[in-house]
Amino acid sequence: MRPPLPPLDTRVERFDLAVGTAAEFLRSAWTELRDVSFEIADMPLGPDPDGIPRWRVLTAEKRIIMFRIPIERLSHPHRDDDLHRRMIVESAVFRAAAQYLDRDPWDLGPERFRF
Repeated sequence: MRPPLPPLDTRVERFDLAVGTAAEFLRSAWTELRDVSFEIADMPLGPDPDGIPRWRVLTAEKRIIMFRIPIERLSHPHRDDDLHRRMIVESAVFRAAAQYLDRDPWDLGPERFRF
């Protein structure tokens, strides 16, 4: 018998987990987001007038598409570790959801997190 192999842990899987966790948190806090589909794509089809988008909000279709490669490659954490890379992904999810709701991202957290 061989020893068990460690579970696969790739950047793509960590990105998916971070987006999914943040999306579920936001859905539980905001009823307006319960039917919104948070999707992940590698890259946008092309740049927009402001540059390369990190996400696309399709309000009429109730969809938010997160673009993994621009979020990972064009964001610069002040520390290059797993925690800060996850915080960048979660921050992008919050900002995309805030755009969908037409709110400030800081307004999306529940009141108990306000200081």
